[in-house]
Amino acid sequence: MALGISAGIWIGATFAEPKSDRNDLRAAIYKLQEIITYINRDYVDSVNTNELVEYGIQRMLEKLDPHSSYIPARDATLAKSQLDGEFDGIGVEFGIVRDTIYVVAPLTGGPSEKLGIQSGDQIITVDGKTVAGTGITNRDVFDLLRGPRGSTVNIEVKRKNQASLMPFEIKRDKIPQYSINASYMVDNEIGYIKVTRFAATTYEEFKKSLSELKEQGMTKLILDLQSNPGGYMTAAINMVDELLGDNALIVSQKGKTSRFNNKAYAVRPGMFEDGSVIVLINEGSASASEIVAGAIQDNDRGLVVGRRSFGKGLVQLPLDLSDGAELRLTIARYYTPSGRSIQKPYGENEDYSADWSNRLMHGEFFSADSVKFSDSLKYETVSGRTVYGGGGIMPDFFVPLDTTMASSYVNRLFNSDSAREFILDYADNNKKKFEGMSFQDYYNKFTVTDEMLQNLIKVGERNKVKFDEKDFKKSKEYLRILIKAHMSRNIYDDNAFYRVINDINEIYLQAINLFDEAEKLALNPKK
Repeated sequence: MALGISAGIWIGATFAEPKSDRNDLRAAIYKLQEIITYINRDYVDSVNTNELVEYGIQRMLEKLDPHSSYIPARDATLAKSQLDGEFDGIGVEFGIVRDTIYVVAPLTGGPSEKLGIQSGDQIITVDGKTVAGTGITNRDVFDLLRGPRGSTVNIEVKRKNQASLMPFEIKRDKIPQYSINASYMVDNEIGYIKVTRFAATTYEEFKKSLSELKEQGMTKLILDLQSNPGGYMTAAINMVDELLGDNALIVSQKGKTSRFNNKAYAVRPGMFEDGSVIVLINEGSASASEIVAGAIQDNDRGLVVGRRSFGKGLVQLPLDLSDGAELRLTIARYYTPSGRSIQKPYGENEDYSADWSNRLMHGEFFSADSVKFSDSLKYETVSGRTVYGGGGIMPDFFVPLDTTMASSYVNRLFNSDSAREFILDYADNNKKKFEGMSFQDYYNKFTVTDEMLQNLIKVGERNKVKFDEKDFKKSKEYLRILIKAHMSRNIYDDNAFYRVINDINEIYLQAINLFDEAEKLALNPKK
C-alpha cells in the first residue's frame, strides 16, 4: 500500500506536556469531549463515534502542515512494515490480473519458494474462501496473506497444464524487504546503486553493495535516488557518512524546543570517501533523498544530476497511540550543510498537492531556466558555489524530461494491467526458452518482436484498451524496452530490470558522461 511521500522520520523522543499553554490545552480537550458526548447522546441519527473522531483528527492535522499524518490502527502495521525492512507473510510478489491474484515471483528464501510456488500461479482460494473473480484489492490480499510468523494459511493455486487446483499449506515467516533494488557495474570503473526508499535495513544494504562493487573495481559511483520518497533520516545520514570525510556536516535540524535540535557529522572512516560520486534525483526524490543530495552538493563531494527534487524539509516523529494507530507529527525542520531549508512553501495560499502539475505547466521539467530562485535564499557550498533554498535541491546538471517516446496508449496498457498479463503469459509459455539463459545473453540477444507487440495489443483490446496507431508508432521502440525490462524482472530479478530500463533513463545516460565534471568538483580547493 503506497503512503505517498514518506516522512523524514526522527526516532527516540517522548513528549512532555507544554507548561506555557497547559490551561488552553485542557480547555480545548474538554470542549472536544463535550461535543463528542453531545453528538453520541443527542444527535438525531446513529453515528459511529470512532469514525467521527478519526475524521476530525485527519482534518485537524491538515491545518498544521502537509506531512503531519495520522495512520489508523488497521493500516499502522502495514505502514511500519514498509520502513522496518521486513514483514511476516508467505513471501510472494503478486499482481491482480483479470480479477485474479497472480504470483509474479516467489521471494527468495521465503516459505512460498521453499514449497515450490511458481511465477504465474493463480491463487484461487485462501483458507477455503474463493478469492478469484470477487473484486479483490491489494489491501484485501495483504489482509489475507500476511500474518504472524508461525501461523499457517491454506491456499489453492491454478497452474498452467495442471487439471486440478494445487493445495499448499504455508507457514508464514519473516520476509525481508529490500530498499536497494539494483547494484551492478556499468563498466570496469562505474558502479551503480539504486535506492528506492530509506528503511531500517538500507544502511546495511548500502554498505554491502559498496563492498561488492569495490571488489569488482569500482572507482566511480552513481547513486540513483530518482523517485525515492524518503524514510528514516538515520539511514540517509549513515549513507552519507560512508561518502564524506573530515568531520563534514551532513544535516542539521531545528525544532520549537531544543531537544529536537541536532547536527549530524561524518564521524566514521567511510568506505568510499575518495572515488567520484554522482547522485541522480528528480521531482519524486524527497525527504531523506534530499538530505543525501544536499549533503553531497553542499560539501562539493560530487555532482547532483537530474531535475529539481520534491522539496520536503520537515521532520516527523512517529508516535504510537493507545489503540494501535500512529501519529507522525512534524517536530523540526532540517537544513543542508550550507544552512538552506529546501521545504517548498505550504499554507492556505499554496496548492501543495498541485505542485507537480504546476511545474509541468510552467515548463520546469524541460528547461532549467524556468526555475526562479529568490536572492534572499542564496547560499554557498564549501568551495563557494551558489546554491538556493526554498523548494527542493536544484541539480548541478539539469536533464530535461524526455517525452518523445512515451504516450497515453502505453500508459493505458500498463495501468490496465494488460502489459503485466501479457508478460506473465509469455514467460509462462516460454519457460524452456529462458531456462539456462544467462541475464547477459538475455540483455544482448533477446528482442521483443513485432509479433509479441501485436499479441500485447490484443490483450489490451480484451481489457478495453483501444488501439491507438499514432501513439503506437511513436512509442514502439520505447514499448519494446519496457516489455523487455519488466519481463527480465519476472525471469531474473530487480537488478535485471534496472539494467534494461536504464537504457531509456535519460538522467542515468547523461550521468555516465559527467564523471570528469564530478571529479573536478571533488578536487576543488576548500575555503
